[in-house]
Amino acid sequence: MNLRLPAAERRTQVLHVALRVFAAKGFHRTSMNDIAEAGGVTKPVLYQHFESKRALYLAIIDEVAAEMLETISKATANAVDGKMQTQAGIVAYFSWVATHRDEFNLLFGSGARSDDEFAAAIREAEKSVAEAIAPLIDAGLDATHQRRLAYALVGMSEGLSRHLVMNGEAFDPQEVGAQLANLAWAGLRGIQP
Repeated sequence: MNLRLPAAERRTQVLHVALRVFAAKGFHRTSMNDIAEAGGVTKPVLYQHFESKRALYLAIIDEVAAEMLETISKATANAVDGKMQTQAGIVAYFSWVATHRDEFNLLFGSGARSDDEFAAAIREAEKSVAEAIAPLIDAGLDATHQRRLAYALVGMSEGLSRHLVMNGEAFDPQEVGAQLANLAWAGLRGIQP
């Protein structure tokens, strides 16, 4: 890392380096020394931006979740109907997973859910995605029903992603996304208000 970066850029670099180290070693086996060494900075530089390893990890969870949500939101913004929104959102999610495996592993495969604080942050991320998806389920349903279905879509997507990533399967995000979107759309079409 360049030592003369503005604070915001330095923080961003620390987050990216820490993400790679945490993804490779896990939270408990990673030390702040490991992150400092990987980033070419001193440990005090890390502590200028994050008060603890835990605070750094939580910041990464927040950043990764925001990036994932932004990817899905951009993909669905210009879709002309519910079917296109469903397909665009699910394909965008699988494209994100395919190109961001470290980030996916950090959220869903690193054992982070065994820690109450990390699990709460991940649940908040899932909630944000479900809340963004719910209004796209335009089937004349009340808001509670829409939210439940949105959580179901999030769960299906996450479950399939976990299977693919954890088993090291190569996959085409367009194909896998379209397959799951077809299943989801078939179900959504049959919903009665």
